[in-house]
Amino acid sequence: MFSHWRTLDVRCVLKQACILLQGVILILPFNAVSAFVRVCKQQQLNDVCVPVCACVLFSGSIYSSPGLYSKTMTPTYDSRDGSPLSPTTAWFGDSPLSEGNPSILAVSQPISSPDILVKLYKPQSLLDKAKINQGWLDSSRSLMEQDVKENEVLLLRFKYHSFFDLNPKYDAIRVNQLYEQAKWAILIEEIECTEEEMMMFAALQYHINKLSIMSSDHHMNNSEKEVDEVDAALSDLEITLEGGKTSNTLGDITSIPELADYVKIFKPKKLTLKSHKQYWCTFKDITVSCYKTKEEAHGTPALQMNLRGCEVTPDVNISGQKFNIKLLIPVADGMNEIWLRCDMEKQYAHWMAACRLASKGKTMADSSYNLEVQNILSFLKMQHMNPDPQYIAEPITTDINPECLVSPRYLKKYKNKQISARILEAHQNVAQMSLIEAKMRFIQAWQSLPEFGITHFLGGKREELIGITYNRLIRMDASTGDAIKTWRFSNMKQWNVNWEIKMVTVEFADEPSLAFICAEVDCKVVHEFIGGYIFLSTRAKDQNESLDEEMFYKLTSGWV
Repeated sequence: MFSHWRTLDVRCVLKQACILLQGVILILPFNAVSAFVRVCKQQQLNDVCVPVCACVLFSGSIYSSPGLYSKTMTPTYDSRDGSPLSPTTAWFGDSPLSEGNPSILAVSQPISSPDILVKLYKPQSLLDKAKINQGWLDSSRSLMEQDVKENEVLLLRFKYHSFFDLNPKYDAIRVNQLYEQAKWAILIEEIECTEEEMMMFAALQYHINKLSIMSSDHHMNNSEKEVDEVDAALSDLEITLEGGKTSNTLGDITSIPELADYVKIFKPKKLTLKSHKQYWCTFKDITVSCYKTKEEAHGTPALQMNLRGCEVTPDVNISGQKFNIKLLIPVADGMNEIWLRCDMEKQYAHWMAACRLASKGKTMADSSYNLEVQNILSFLKMQHMNPDPQYIAEPITTDINPECLVSPRYLKKYKNKQISARILEAHQNVAQMSLIEAKMRFIQAWQSLPEFGITHFLGGKREELIGITYNRLIRMDASTGDAIKTWRFSNMKQWNVNWEIKMVTVEFADEPSLAFICAEVDCKVVHEFIGGYIFLSTRAKDQNESLDEEMFYKLTSGWV
């Protein structure tokens, strides 16, 4: 699946890991968060032979020696030029995987042939995605304990979609690894995106390919080497002293920003046409209040919504000037569906950012609000198909291969020449980006997709799935992907696993418990996802002490 990585057999990994003894987990630190090894096997799914991936946790943040697990906690510098040394670089510095030059792991290799994509398994439904997730291996046991044989192909992949402390200045290797995972997920349609988003991703990929080919090794590492010791030390000091947000004004502390504007509201009902009704809406704290007119704003609202714990999904079409926000708000018997329609991009960006924060229980006074607004506006801008007149569009050349840049769905819909023209048009919006900036934009756009970060499992009932993300559990409709009910980790009291009947039970502070059978998947896999995300949520940028390894085992092993 990930053809940009060298194919490794188990012997190479075992050699790198220095042999396993007495069931000690294989130590192959990969990045400052966590990465996984996938062992491609063949298993019958729906009578179709497809690759099922098994995975083992390798976490540099937990198993590495002190001083290497996180640059913000104990920074390490290159002895030759004083530049910051990322954990990934430190670990792969003398590894055969990097051939003595860790920087090659930061180089993205363009897809050489469309035949590579044709041969890859592409999930056709959420059930297919859930079945692929059956193959994650047990992170508390070694590869040999789990019958991984020599000469089986290994692929590295991030498991937890919680990317802590990603800094492009001196984390080029991890940025590239994330970019590659995002690229392949989009190309094989593991994650859904709109047509405009696909062309934006294709344009970014085309731009990255061009810069990767044109750049020398020295240029590839400018993002790391140009950072001197003073810059690195100041960055570390800023984080340590929690001084990263020094621009906050007194007004940010004494008052909470509010939104007030005309917004169209739609509440879907059976056997009714989809029509939006305009309200004067105010957004205060985490509550949206809707009034029939602006003059009635001081009275009783016609509709009021508390967005804590809700699901927020974008529904945007730039060319059609459609800026919708889908809200699934928790109620006693499930989820209440509400749609907001904005008139302009700027209005949409502010309301979407406010909804996302409110779903986490945060207000617009949070320091991340303005950054979230800017990220949304930047994401929308990259999808525009009107090139800046100051740039002259380059002619369609033979170096554009649409079959390697877009997913098969759009190859069937349009001719290659049409796709090439649209990619070049979209490229004008990203043509001035540097290599590392383009990769970061690609990752950020991937993170903005509605399905990002949801790992699906069969939940006992054939028509339902359990989705696990970095901050919540979701009971989902298997056919549509709609959330039936959502439970936030922040409201969780505890979870228990009955290993005999493969049942996971989760207890919450102020709502009924959730219980589900792990159908067709080892409940240890589900247990590790929940425990792993809980563990990652405890990490903070102002944390100077070493990570609690014992706590990680308690949260993920199931028997400590």
